[in-house]
Amino acid sequence: MAKTRPGVASSAKSKLSKKDIDSYTIKGTTKIVRVGDCVLMRPSDAGKAPYVARVEKIEADARNNVKVHCRWYYRPEESLGGRRQFHGAKELFLSDHYDMQSAHTIEGKCIVHTFKNYTRLENVGVEDYYCRFEYKAATGAFTPDRVAVYCKCEMPYNPDDLMVQCEGCKDW
Repeated sequence: MAKTRPGVASSAKSKLSKKDIDSYTIKGTTKIVRVGDCVLMRPSDAGKAPYVARVEKIEADARNNVKVHCRWYYRPEESLGGRRQFHGAKELFLSDHYDMQSAHTIEGKCIVHTFKNYTRLENVGVEDYYCRFEYKAATGAFTPDRVAVYCKCEMPYNPDDLMVQCEGCKDW
């Protein structure tokens, strides 16, 4: 089932001319969003966590209404397989789901690290997330479709869990 995001633009073409712009300042802040940045988008339900997206393009129309073309990240619980034991609290999946949103729905910026870089962070901040899978929203397929497992437990590494060295194989 396709995911509905807040403020999804209709497919009807606007008669207003549009131009690409280099950046957008998040309303009420001094934070500047540029193409390639990851952002937190306000959900339609105030009780939900913000959505995470990567900004692919920023455009403004003649009335200076700013829209962002974004590529969504999904949380494990939003995927067809759901959250599993090895998924970390800050894990996201980069999806093939793109759409356009009003820039006014951007709440803040965040950083989506590679899994390897995330595990090397000394201090994980509230703005830090990681991604180790790409996700096809329509089919629920993941790339890669397998992930390295560890030791006798044969579970993928969850960076939220303390890893200890195995006495048998000496793996962590």
